[in-house]
Amino acid sequence: MNDDARVEIVARLKRDFGFREAKGFLRRGACPACGKKELFTSEAKPWVIRCNRENKCSWSATARELYPDAFGRINERYPATTEAPNATADAYLHHVRHLDIRRIRGWYRQGHFTHRHAKRATATVVFDIAEGVWMERLIEPVTIQHPGEEPETRKAHFHGPHGGLWWQPPGMEIADGDEVWLVEGCIDAIALHQHGVKAVATLSAGNYPEKKLAELAERNIWPRLVWALDNDRAGRRAIQKAVKAAREAGFSCTAALIPQRGAKKDWNDAHIADELGKEELDTARYHGALLLAPNALESGLLTWANSKRTMTSFALEHGTRTWWWELPDQKFMQLRKELIERVDNGDEECEDIDLEAARRSATIDEIATCTFQFLYFMADELTKDSWYYARIRFPHATYERKDTFTGPQIASGSEFKKRLLAVAPGALYSGTTGQLDWLIKHHLDGIRIVQTVDFQGYAREHKAWIWGELAVSAGKLYPINDEDFFELGRTSVKSLNQSLKLHHGTVRQYRKDWPELVYKAFGPRGLVAAAFWLGSFFAEQIREAHKSYPFLEVIGEAGAGKTTLIEFLWKLAGRTDYEGFDPNKSTLAARARIMSQVSNLPVCYIESDRGDDTTNKQRQFDWDELKTSYNGRASRARGIANSGNDTNEPAFRGSIVISQNAAVNASDAIMQRIVHLKFRTGGHSRESKEAADELASMPAEFVSWFMLMATMAEERVMKTVVEKTPVYEAELLAHPGIRTNRIGKNHAQMMALVEAFADLVSLPHGWRDETMALLVESAVERQNAIAADNSVVEQFWEAVDYLGLAGLNHARDGTNQIAVNLNEIAAAAQRHGQSLPALLELKRHLRDSRERAFIDVKTVRSAQDATKTLKCWIFKAPKEDRL
Repeated sequence: MNDDARVEIVARLKRDFGFREAKGFLRRGACPACGKKELFTSEAKPWVIRCNRENKCSWSATARELYPDAFGRINERYPATTEAPNATADAYLHHVRHLDIRRIRGWYRQGHFTHRHAKRATATVVFDIAEGVWMERLIEPVTIQHPGEEPETRKAHFHGPHGGLWWQPPGMEIADGDEVWLVEGCIDAIALHQHGVKAVATLSAGNYPEKKLAELAERNIWPRLVWALDNDRAGRRAIQKAVKAAREAGFSCTAALIPQRGAKKDWNDAHIADELGKEELDTARYHGALLLAPNALESGLLTWANSKRTMTSFALEHGTRTWWWELPDQKFMQLRKELIERVDNGDEECEDIDLEAARRSATIDEIATCTFQFLYFMADELTKDSWYYARIRFPHATYERKDTFTGPQIASGSEFKKRLLAVAPGALYSGTTGQLDWLIKHHLDGIRIVQTVDFQGYAREHKAWIWGELAVSAGKLYPINDEDFFELGRTSVKSLNQSLKLHHGTVRQYRKDWPELVYKAFGPRGLVAAAFWLGSFFAEQIREAHKSYPFLEVIGEAGAGKTTLIEFLWKLAGRTDYEGFDPNKSTLAARARIMSQVSNLPVCYIESDRGDDTTNKQRQFDWDELKTSYNGRASRARGIANSGNDTNEPAFRGSIVISQNAAVNASDAIMQRIVHLKFRTGGHSRESKEAADELASMPAEFVSWFMLMATMAEERVMKTVVEKTPVYEAELLAHPGIRTNRIGKNHAQMMALVEAFADLVSLPHGWRDETMALLVESAVERQNAIAADNSVVEQFWEAVDYLGLAGLNHARDGTNQIAVNLNEIAAAAQRHGQSLPALLELKRHLRDSRERAFIDVKTVRSAQDATKTLKCWIFKAPKEDRL
């Protein structure tokens, strides 16, 4: 490690883990696995960071795993020169791979990798395999993006056919009877070689070096082969296949595997961690022997021997089944005694009497028709619910299942048996509770903890979008790993919410012409809706910057295309056959759950205008429920079922979309929060219908890459939104028709999003300008809308104007007021065949009357009859009504 990188890593370790300097070491760092302040490493050589709790935790990581960027920029830091043509390769092998390059000079040369579909080039370390055949390790990974295909990250490159060959360190001779280890990578072979182990590289797990082995056999050289490929599924299968083939060819074979705990470790990683001593190599041989054991009994004997013959009963896995191996003490001692007598009498030969006695006396019983591995622990911090996530595998590797087990379900054999049968068809546990206790104790020792979120979408605390199968963080796309969680740097996280199913397509499937179809079908209003959808993917970040994100209202008569548009926009996020939910058919609790299920995704309210029907005696849904959602605050609180006084107030993390036939009829506070789009059937044409039909029939996989593309461009999108919103807000508030700050801010945000959207999808300038003009017009209309009376109020005054104020206005002359009794107005309207809103609705909305401003509700002495007093609603009379 060069000193610049060392200083950088030491500083970052102190910052991230809270290390303290102590006599050349960094100590008292906070362990990410157990949380204890037991991490330590060398200050001079901070290559490996370990937890000091070896028995209870034993977490470790290399500096390269924690800070890969600190080992990057090798090309820039160490450029090759005429005097040092291998300078970059030397630096890579020495500083990054920690190899002694003085011992391996001439084993490699420096190359250069370029690709016409890659944005960058890199120096390489070239290993010659045969005449005209070589492999090069890319010093810095290169991402290759073929047109219409997904990006591919390449770390190595081959030239010439290498099948059946291996790479052998120059000068290393293989003699008859030598032990030779076969690993996958050239750098792994060098790492072993520097620890006194003869090793060759097969170059890949699937490459059986048939030609090289045949060359040795022809020369009558028969080394003892140790197959030491990577300890993953591909490597283990390749070892078993290679051992069978090599044994058939006459070679003596064993295997060696590095035990895996946490991040995958290869032989070079073990070299960096100083874990290639005799003890570690013996442990690798033991794990390799377990892989090749012919039956469960022999596997148990290996385990017993490895425990220094102290364990007399334990569980083991063999043939993808779980077994219980036991050594009856009395029977073992009796057989041992008999064997000693037979050997002494010359009746029997035995190299290891104890091992043979154990083989003859041990019992082996199947206790499960599968194997199970508890992968990690996860919990909901709020509800305190917790689960162990397990993988269940079946014989013959036909399939596997993964599911959760609660604490009580693994506490007894009978409960475990029930749960196992429920989640894994055909999986039967027939062991005892004591045997299960042994299994659980060994499985859960130092188990990984995975953080959880109870929604799908953007997790602010992790700065990442987390969906079902994919995640995006810091501009990178992460597929879910084999254990069903996301590894985002040092963070392990998954979503507990599985009710939302998003189907993401690939970049190859992506149709870039969809904005054109949206414009043809819906014009600039469709582009505003698409820009709002883009903003929804960043709702949390926008609210963090601006403290609010507006609601989108899409209205229009039946057949205007609202449903087609919204269902298509959902496809941009990978959600199919969905428009939204009807709040009037949902309970308050159901609405709260729907609002909490997503983050940085829309929540769509549909058909909510039926709640404005004045014939309803009581509305189930009130628009004011959404008021706090504008700022991302909780819309509802509920108590948590525990003995304390804890409550759950989940913040709203998404955006609000309203789709209905009529405009929202609500308070000023709600009306000001809305960006309004009205769609009409009048502008439809054959071209717009064809475009709308194509959008309706388009599979989500053809457009859902848009969400991934947008979220990976987070920095670019948010830069536009943050910088442009204040500019557009100033322009809108300077408009004479716009007087409300909130309206200006909302529409300015949308204009900034249109600009970001136009940049992301290469929108034509004419369409962009037309969409911007529409938003200015929409802001003016929204200002006028909040200045007008509510429809309930308008209906009331229309009826009063029809009836006439003569005889109904109880205000005295000269007061410039209107005082009316609502019951009297209702009776008069009924006599004259006029319909009025229900009195409850009137009482709710008349206080917001604008044209005839509301003053008070009080009892007055009637100007019509001085002997009568009536409870009247009093309004300021406009000039034409003044008495």
